[in-house]
Amino acid sequence: MSHQAASSFRREDGTASVEMVAVVPFLLLAVLVAAQIALAGEALWAAGVAARAGARAALVGADAEAAARRALPSSMRSGADVSDGDAVAVRVVIPHLLPMLPKLTVGARAALGANDG
Repeated sequence: MSHQAASSFRREDGTASVEMVAVVPFLLLAVLVAAQIALAGEALWAAGVAARAGARAALVGADAEAAARRALPSSMRSGADVSDGDAVAVRVVIPHLLPMLPKLTVGARAALGANDG
């Protein structure tokens, strides 16, 4: 390999390193966004499961609010808002990865029996 070819190879290698350093923050951001979306989906799923558990309890005359809270993951119970009216409604706070994100909630509602909502 000539001296000129070796010098050209080293410049391209350095350029690739600079490009990689520039891309890494965007890759990390994409991973954080994907993980945050997954957490929001998990919270929505948990709220739906809890609402259905509360509706089943209400159908048999049990405590719908207690059943809904028991169906939630322990990490979501403290901030959950459960109401039992025509249907059981459950709202939970979406866990966030970064403290600077705003507090957002998702919810679900379920009813069973003659007055399905």
